Amino acid sequence: ELQQLSKQYSNIKLLQLDVVCENSIKKVVKEVEEIVGDKGLNCLINNAGINVLASLEEVTAETMLTIYETNTVAQLMVTKAFLPLLRKAAQLSTGMGCHRAAIINMSSLAASMQLVQANEMFLKVYPYRIAKTALNMITRCLAADLKSDGILCISLHPGWLQTDMGGNMAPMQVQEAIPGILSVLDHLGEKENGSFLDWQGETLPW
Repeated sequence: ELQQLSKQYSNIKLLQLDVVCENSIKKVVKEVEEIVGDKGLNCLINNAGINVLASLEEVTAETMLTIYETNTVAQLMVTKAFLPLLRKAAQLSTGMGCHRAAIINMSSLAASMQLVQANEMFLKVYPYRIAKTALNMITRCLAADLKSDGILCISLHPGWLQTDMGGNMAPMQVQEAIPGILSVLDHLGEKENGSFLDWQGETLPW
Protein backbone atom coordinates (compact mmCIF):
# COMPACT_ATOMS: atom_id res chain seq x y z
CA GLU A 1 0.00 0.00 0.00
CA LEU A 2 2.83 2.41 0.81
CA GLN A 3 4.60 1.56 -2.45
CA GLN A 4 1.40 2.36 -4.32
CA LEU A 5 0.98 5.68 -2.53
CA SER A 6 4.57 6.68 -3.26
CA LYS A 7 3.90 6.08 -6.98
CA GLN A 8 0.85 8.35 -6.82
CA TYR A 9 2.47 11.14 -4.80
CA SER A 10 6.04 12.18 -5.54
CA ASN A 11 6.43 13.90 -2.14
CA ILE A 12 6.16 10.54 -0.33
CA LYS A 13 9.60 9.01 0.19
CA LEU A 14 9.82 5.46 1.54
CA LEU A 15 12.87 4.56 3.63
CA GLN A 16 13.51 1.22 5.29
CA LEU A 17 14.31 1.22 9.01
CA ASP A 18 14.94 -1.51 11.55
CA VAL A 19 14.50 0.37 14.82
CA VAL A 20 16.49 -2.17 16.86
CA CYS A 21 19.54 -1.99 14.55
CA GLU A 22 22.00 0.84 15.22
CA ASN A 23 23.44 0.73 11.70
CA SER A 24 19.96 0.88 10.18
CA ILE A 25 19.11 3.94 12.29
CA LYS A 26 22.31 5.73 11.23
CA LYS A 27 21.63 4.90 7.57
CA VAL A 28 18.07 6.23 7.59
CA VAL A 29 19.09 9.44 9.39
CA LYS A 30 21.56 10.14 6.56
CA GLU A 31 18.87 9.40 3.98
CA VAL A 32 16.41 11.75 5.70
CA GLU A 33 19.08 14.45 5.91
CA GLU A 34 19.61 14.21 2.15
CA ILE A 35 15.88 14.76 1.64
CA VAL A 36 15.21 17.59 4.13
CA GLY A 37 18.54 19.40 3.76
CA ASP A 38 19.02 22.61 5.73
CA LYS A 39 15.34 22.74 6.69
CA GLY A 40 15.79 19.91 9.18
CA LEU A 41 13.07 17.57 10.39
CA ASN A 42 9.82 19.07 11.71
CA CYS A 43 8.06 15.97 12.98
CA LEU A 44 9.27 12.56 14.11
CA ILE A 45 6.54 10.00 14.80
CA ASN A 46 7.81 6.98 16.73
CA ASN A 47 5.22 4.47 15.57
CA ALA A 48 7.11 1.16 15.57
CA GLY A 49 5.78 -1.39 18.00
CA ILE A 50 5.13 -5.07 18.57
CA ASN A 51 2.79 -6.95 20.88
CA VAL A 52 2.78 -10.44 22.32
CA LEU A 53 -0.18 -11.64 24.38
CA ALA A 54 1.12 -12.64 27.81
CA SER A 55 -0.80 -12.81 31.07
CA LEU A 56 0.85 -13.02 34.48
CA GLU A 57 0.97 -16.80 34.11
CA GLU A 58 2.42 -16.69 30.60
CA VAL A 59 4.88 -13.78 30.70
CA THR A 60 8.61 -14.55 30.50
CA ALA A 61 11.74 -12.46 30.91
CA GLU A 62 12.61 -13.05 27.25
CA THR A 63 9.26 -11.70 26.07
CA MET A 64 9.50 -8.69 28.38
CA LEU A 65 12.98 -7.78 27.10
CA THR A 66 12.04 -8.24 23.43
CA ILE A 67 8.99 -5.99 23.70
CA TYR A 68 10.89 -3.45 25.80
CA GLU A 69 13.71 -3.26 23.25
CA THR A 70 11.37 -2.51 20.35
CA ASN A 71 8.62 -0.47 22.03
CA THR A 72 10.73 1.60 24.41
CA VAL A 73 14.50 1.54 23.99
CA ALA A 74 14.35 1.78 20.20
CA GLN A 75 12.06 4.83 20.36
CA LEU A 76 14.61 6.65 22.50
CA MET A 77 17.54 5.65 20.29
CA VAL A 78 15.74 6.68 17.09
CA THR A 79 14.83 10.01 18.67
CA LYS A 80 18.39 10.58 19.85
CA ALA A 81 19.72 9.89 16.34
CA PHE A 82 17.30 12.38 14.76
CA LEU A 83 17.91 15.16 17.32
CA PRO A 84 20.39 17.09 15.14
CA LEU A 85 17.81 17.33 12.35
CA LEU A 86 15.03 18.27 14.80
CA ARG A 87 17.23 20.95 16.34
CA LYS A 88 18.04 22.29 12.86
CA ALA A 89 14.33 22.68 12.13
CA ALA A 90 13.64 24.23 15.53
CA GLN A 91 16.18 26.99 14.86
CA LEU A 92 14.20 28.17 11.84
CA SER A 93 10.93 28.96 13.62
CA THR A 94 9.34 30.02 16.90
CA GLY A 95 6.66 28.70 19.24
CA MET A 96 6.16 24.97 19.75
CA GLY A 97 4.49 22.37 17.57
CA CYS A 98 4.81 20.32 14.40
CA HIS A 99 5.33 23.52 12.40
CA ARG A 100 8.66 23.84 14.21
CA ALA A 101 9.90 20.53 15.67
CA ALA A 102 7.97 17.79 17.45
CA ILE A 103 8.39 14.21 18.62
CA ILE A 104 5.24 12.10 18.71
CA ASN A 105 5.53 8.84 20.67
CA MET A 106 2.71 6.45 19.80
CA SER A 107 1.57 5.15 23.15
CA SER A 108 -1.61 3.39 24.26
CA LEU A 109 -4.50 3.73 26.67
CA ALA A 110 -3.19 0.43 28.03
CA ALA A 111 -0.16 2.33 29.38
CA SER A 112 -2.23 4.34 31.86
CA MET A 113 -1.42 3.37 35.45
CA GLN A 114 -4.56 5.09 36.70
CA LEU A 115 -6.77 3.05 34.37
CA VAL A 116 -5.00 -0.24 35.06
CA GLN A 117 -8.21 -2.03 36.09
CA ALA A 118 -10.52 -0.33 33.57
CA ASN A 119 -10.25 -3.10 31.00
CA GLU A 120 -9.48 -6.69 31.96
CA MET A 121 -8.27 -7.42 28.43
CA PHE A 122 -5.19 -5.30 29.15
CA LEU A 123 -4.18 -7.76 31.89
CA LYS A 124 -3.28 -10.21 29.12
CA VAL A 125 -0.62 -7.89 27.67
CA TYR A 126 1.87 -7.42 30.50
CA PRO A 127 4.91 -6.79 28.23
CA TYR A 128 3.14 -4.35 25.90
CA ARG A 129 1.51 -2.16 28.50
CA ILE A 130 4.60 -2.00 30.74
CA ALA A 131 6.79 -1.03 27.76
CA LYS A 132 4.31 1.67 26.73
CA THR A 133 4.18 3.04 30.28
CA ALA A 134 7.97 3.33 30.15
CA LEU A 135 7.64 5.07 26.77
CA ASN A 136 5.42 7.65 28.46
CA MET A 137 8.26 8.42 30.87
CA ILE A 138 10.55 8.91 27.88
CA THR A 139 8.05 11.47 26.61
CA ARG A 140 8.13 13.33 29.92
CA CYS A 141 11.93 13.31 30.03
CA LEU A 142 12.31 14.48 26.44
CA ALA A 143 9.71 17.22 26.91
CA ALA A 144 11.69 18.60 29.83
CA ASP A 145 15.11 18.14 28.24
CA LEU A 146 14.27 19.60 24.84
CA LYS A 147 11.97 22.46 25.85
CA SER A 148 14.85 24.94 25.68
CA ASP A 149 15.50 23.80 22.09
CA GLY A 150 11.89 24.50 21.17
CA ILE A 151 11.21 20.81 20.48
CA LEU A 152 7.82 19.55 21.66
CA CYS A 153 7.20 15.95 22.74
CA ILE A 154 3.93 14.15 23.49
CA SER A 155 2.58 10.63 23.91
CA LEU A 156 -0.41 9.88 21.70
CA HIS A 157 -3.02 7.13 21.99
CA PRO A 158 -4.28 6.65 18.41
CA GLY A 159 -7.26 4.57 19.47
CA TRP A 160 -7.80 0.84 19.31
CA LEU A 161 -7.62 0.33 15.57
CA GLN A 162 -8.18 -2.54 13.17
CA THR A 163 -4.55 -3.10 12.21
CA ASP A 164 -2.34 -6.20 12.16
CA MET A 165 -1.67 -5.54 15.85
CA GLY A 166 -5.11 -4.25 16.83
CA GLY A 167 -6.97 -7.16 15.29
CA ASN A 168 -10.53 -7.45 13.99
CA MET A 169 -12.09 -6.91 17.44
CA ALA A 170 -10.93 -3.29 17.48
CA PRO A 171 -13.88 -0.86 17.34
CA MET A 172 -12.28 1.63 14.93
CA GLN A 173 -10.85 1.50 11.44
CA VAL A 174 -7.66 3.39 10.63
CA GLN A 175 -9.53 5.75 8.31
CA GLU A 176 -11.76 6.87 11.19
CA ALA A 177 -8.84 7.84 13.43
CA ILE A 178 -6.59 9.60 10.91
CA PRO A 179 -8.54 12.90 10.67
CA GLY A 180 -8.57 13.22 14.46
CA ILE A 181 -4.87 12.41 14.79
CA LEU A 182 -3.95 14.96 12.11
CA SER A 183 -6.12 17.58 13.83
CA VAL A 184 -4.41 16.91 17.18
CA LEU A 185 -0.95 17.20 15.61
CA ASP A 186 -1.93 20.41 13.82
CA HIS A 187 -3.09 22.10 17.03
CA LEU A 188 -0.19 21.14 19.30
CA GLY A 189 1.38 24.02 21.21
CA GLU A 190 3.55 24.71 24.24
CA LYS A 191 0.77 23.83 26.70
CA GLU A 192 0.61 20.29 25.26
CA ASN A 193 4.34 19.68 25.67
CA GLY A 194 4.90 16.56 27.77
CA SER A 195 1.24 15.52 27.68
CA PHE A 196 -0.55 12.21 27.10
CA LEU A 197 -3.34 12.72 24.56
CA ASP A 198 -5.74 10.56 22.59
CA TRP A 199 -6.73 10.90 18.92
CA GLN A 200 -9.48 13.35 19.87
CA GLY A 201 -7.10 15.64 21.76
CA GLU A 202 -8.39 14.58 25.18
CA THR A 203 -5.85 14.34 28.01
CA LEU A 204 -5.37 10.81 29.36
CA PRO A 205 -4.33 9.99 32.96
CA TRP A 206 -0.78 8.74 33.39
